[in-house]
Amino acid sequence: MDDSPCKLLFLEPVFVEKIWGGRKLETEFGYSIPDGPIGECWAISAHPHGDCRVAEGPYAGLTLSALWRDHRELFGNAPGDRFPLLVKILDADDALSVQVHPDDAYAAEHEDGSLGKRECWYVLDADEGAHIIVGQHARNRAEFLQMVREGNWENLLNEIPVHTGDFFAVEPGTVHAILAGTLILETQQSSDVTYRVYDFDRVDASGKSRDLHIEQSADVVDYAASAPMSGELAAPEVDGITHLLHNDSFDVLRVRMHDEAPIEIEQRWDYLCVSVVAGSGSLKLDGGETRSLAKGDHFIALSGAGALLFSGEMELICSYVERSSTCSGSK
Repeated sequence: MDDSPCKLLFLEPVFVEKIWGGRKLETEFGYSIPDGPIGECWAISAHPHGDCRVAEGPYAGLTLSALWRDHRELFGNAPGDRFPLLVKILDADDALSVQVHPDDAYAAEHEDGSLGKRECWYVLDADEGAHIIVGQHARNRAEFLQMVREGNWENLLNEIPVHTGDFFAVEPGTVHAILAGTLILETQQSSDVTYRVYDFDRVDASGKSRDLHIEQSADVVDYAASAPMSGELAAPEVDGITHLLHNDSFDVLRVRMHDEAPIEIEQRWDYLCVSVVAGSGSLKLDGGETRSLAKGDHFIALSGAGALLFSGEMELICSYVERSSTCSGSK
């Protein structure tokens, strides 16, 4: 194995067929994807349902989970029994189910020690007139169950227009659904726990409907949360960088450049997840090493990467966990 320090991990995405998926991961990103409706690209993931492999370099072929387990020094010896982040691209050719996710405490107790699922969406593309569901209007569990039983979706669900460049923070307990005609970059906790509330009465090719989880959903809905009116960005862009989100699980940045936009790996993170969502350019590391980048690249800048200097015409979504944060969950 090469003894030089590893600074970047480029990963091979995992593609997942979904009943609501399409082909935009091929047409928009140039990925070689399987036949059929492909709904998800697990771009940076160590979750057992989609564990990405390192594409090149001294750790080529190893899974991200194996590196987290056996080479924690690459990640600044960050704490936790699992890599805490999962970055996806979702192609909603049809509507996803109406669903809700639990928090860490509920998932640990009821889902075999899983993390909960806090997530956020950056809208890469949305068809004209597209909508999205974020939030619900029931005031308590009993009212929620009654509206579900009656199929009173128009009054229960908070459906709003969605546009390219919108951003939504989806906390555990938030009823939500990505609807048709939307392409999204999702940053989330490393969890695959989803409770379906409604699946639009559809069936798969064999005539079977997908399971619903009404009681679990009613348990975890946050009835006090306010439903948003839009996904329009409120955070300012400063020198090409917009701090989209900060919470106890992760931070998310958007980086847009037209010439050079330096971004430094500062002491508040041990590693940085980077997805190139538009354009192309280059990345220059401390020491002069330069790497070409293009739309659809995903990588992790590791603990020893130093300052990162991006240049070109690119848009990036970056995420990290603050060093003071603990997202370890339970085994």
